[in-house]
Amino acid sequence: MPDSKVEAFLSPEEEKEVVEAIRQAEKNTSGEIRVHIEGSSDKDSFDRAQELFHDLKMDETRDANGVLIYIAVQDRTFVIYGDKGINEVVPDTFWDDTKDVIQAHFKKGNFKQGIVDGILKAGEELKEHFPYKDNDTNELSNEVSKS
Repeated sequence: MPDSKVEAFLSPEEEKEVVEAIRQAEKNTSGEIRVHIEGSSDKDSFDRAQELFHDLKMDETRDANGVLIYIAVQDRTFVIYGDKGINEVVPDTFWDDTKDVIQAHFKKGNFKQGIVDGILKAGEELKEHFPYKDNDTNELSNEVSKS
């Protein structure tokens, strides 16, 4: 049975806006962005994000440039997890701007806008290191996954 807090976190309309933001962000980069929402986890949020990254087959992209935005609603936490291809070429502070954008909106209760702005910011960051190429394909679903 789906967690009601997870289902209520984004309305169907807001979820469509998140998917559209992913589509927009991926137009400029070969990077792949996904959002996963769940109620809570008994694991450390970073470890859980890493586990989901693998479960969602995000570690199988051609350029190892997938990004997962993992949100645990009841734990009130989120993680931005990037694949090794990204982390090998970007500075350590690469994801701080994206995290700050999301966090600022989340603190105000603007969850959808935080996710959308975070996706677009991540897309901008990815574009610098993984620009879109003519032969790029959308390797992963843009749909929001939930558990």
